[in-house]
Amino acid sequence: MDSSCPHEGGPLEQGDIEDLGNGKLALICPWHYFDFSLETGSSSTGLDQTARILDVTLSLCPIPATKITHQDSLPVEITSSENTLCMWATKILHTADPQEKVSLTKIVQENWDSGKITETGEASPPAQPNRKDSLTVVEPGKIKRGKGGTLASRIALLHSLANIEQWAIDLSWDVIARFSTFRLSNGEPLPRQFFDDFVKVAGDEAKHYQLLEQRIMELGSFFGALPVHNGLWQSATDTSHDLLARLAIVHMVHEARGLDVHPQTLSRFAAQGDTSSVKVLEVIYADEITHVAAGLRWFTYICSKEGRDSLKTFHELVKLHFKGFLKPPFNTEGRRTAGMTEEWYVPLVKPSSSLQKTS
Repeated sequence: MDSSCPHEGGPLEQGDIEDLGNGKLALICPWHYFDFSLETGSSSTGLDQTARILDVTLSLCPIPATKITHQDSLPVEITSSENTLCMWATKILHTADPQEKVSLTKIVQENWDSGKITETGEASPPAQPNRKDSLTVVEPGKIKRGKGGTLASRIALLHSLANIEQWAIDLSWDVIARFSTFRLSNGEPLPRQFFDDFVKVAGDEAKHYQLLEQRIMELGSFFGALPVHNGLWQSATDTSHDLLARLAIVHMVHEARGLDVHPQTLSRFAAQGDTSSVKVLEVIYADEITHVAAGLRWFTYICSKEGRDSLKTFHELVKLHFKGFLKPPFNTEGRRTAGMTEEWYVPLVKPSSSLQKTS
């Protein structure tokens, strides 16, 4: 088979061969996870890989995983003379251990919601959140997730999602700390409801990480057993100077893309009878819709207050800060539930692309 993926030239010789759940074997491109049948060269995405199929001997044994006993992190007490939301946001960003990060997030959320923390405050967040030294960090394109056709592939998918959720916790606290002193063009600060929303988003992401970590352990592995990437934080770095850009790229592009891939991801696990993982993914999906809605709500709020055209501003910021075009298929139902109708994203699709919908 030609070793160059017809989508964007990905190295198919580095891909995995998997059973997609129907007894048919397919080669999975390691860049964007397009599948190509080993019998015909065709793909479920509609692409076609002109292929010369050779007789091969395959080994589809799952990667051995070490079973460990889960231990909850020690209780974290808030004891500080400067008891502000931004101070704690910065502390969480500096926390390398993901379990401690989750514990702190839950306690700070509870104390903010109950009024034990009342002041937003000010703080200088780190350029990048801390991570455990034991994590192996590689380039995003070198992460092999597969498509869920084997136990090892399902673990890899869940591990990748857990990594994304850990970054999502940090992104939520970073937007709070980094933009706490943001002022609208009329001099007004952000209302408390802005911070309420993103404290809730942080709490949701912490819950998601914990659910995924637990499921990975139930399948015989642990978080950190596989390499991870920090590609999502690059978007935070690129938009660290502009709140509108941060909302547009992180919440209205990346998180919306998470809605797009959900139906197919869910079907992969369902095809293998992995109902426990399916339940976790359904919880995450329901919450992520509200996260896209939060990003959209505050993006349009700021644009309205400053007399900007929301759609025009969004399209300009995406073209400036996001590499390439938005790619179908889109989960139009999930996006619509979040308030993101087609006029937001269809103009950002490559003109020659056929618009596909997942629902």
